[in-house]
Amino acid sequence: MDRAVQGWVPELLLRGEQGVNYCPGPGEAAESGVTPDAKQGDNDPDARMARLARAIEQEIIPRLMLAHRLVHECPKTPSIDGELISQRDVEDFAKLVLSRDEDLPLACVEAIRSRGVSIERIYLDLLAPTARYLGHLWNEDLCDFTEVTVGLGRLQQVLRELSPAFGQSVEHPAHGRRVLLLPSPGEQHTFGLVMVAEFFRRAGWDVAGGAWECELDANEMVGSEWFDVVGFSLGSETHLDALRECIRSVRQQARNREVGIMVGGPMFIEHPEFVASVGADALATDGRHAPILAEQLIAQRTQRC
Repeated sequence: MDRAVQGWVPELLLRGEQGVNYCPGPGEAAESGVTPDAKQGDNDPDARMARLARAIEQEIIPRLMLAHRLVHECPKTPSIDGELISQRDVEDFAKLVLSRDEDLPLACVEAIRSRGVSIERIYLDLLAPTARYLGHLWNEDLCDFTEVTVGLGRLQQVLRELSPAFGQSVEHPAHGRRVLLLPSPGEQHTFGLVMVAEFFRRAGWDVAGGAWECELDANEMVGSEWFDVVGFSLGSETHLDALRECIRSVRQQARNREVGIMVGGPMFIEHPEFVASVGADALATDGRHAPILAEQLIAQRTQRC
């Protein structure tokens, strides 16, 4: 039996192949609509074959169809770290993310992992570019807001599923660090912030805020708690003025008078000159770079003191 298929075979089918009684117990029989009287026919070869046929129809065939789709639709991303995941791979994966099958993106990512591609590489070279590509589709009116929001939600679902494995190699610095991560005022899409938080946690940071905390008052947070660094994500030039005012206020209200301010997002990557104009200290170009940059900001603060 194919290994990929064997993992999907229901346990009752495997037990049946091994000659073990795989009939449901009394409680299970009632739940499935099988009466105790019907159990008397358990040794009937026709009844057993009927159950086997149902298991194949309901469990095996749908999984085989999904596997067949993955063969043709999942991007053929290279398994060698020296090779790049191409823009075509990103666009193909975006089609899966926008498809009606919500399970397909995660299944595809698991197939990519099975080819030896690391989770970090999937984060940085596939998921993050896919999020940016979805933003491009929205800006070009090729997808509407709802479609992009659903697509980003599925990317976040993939992140959540990969998070436990990604965080296994957590580093704990000698001195605990705290970072507050928030979307810029008015910002709608926050997938990048979710990914940045993953990298900070992996590096041993205590992370506050996050993508789901759009209503948090940044001034109240930095005024009541100590943070070494505050990070904002921005995707639209429309909110530049609001972010500039927010950063100015955060510096005034922060308990840490030397708090570092970092920003990220496609808008700053396209226009790095905006970093200084909003009053930030540095630009994080991706999730992997963010904790390193934050440590550099803390080191600069220590040198000034």
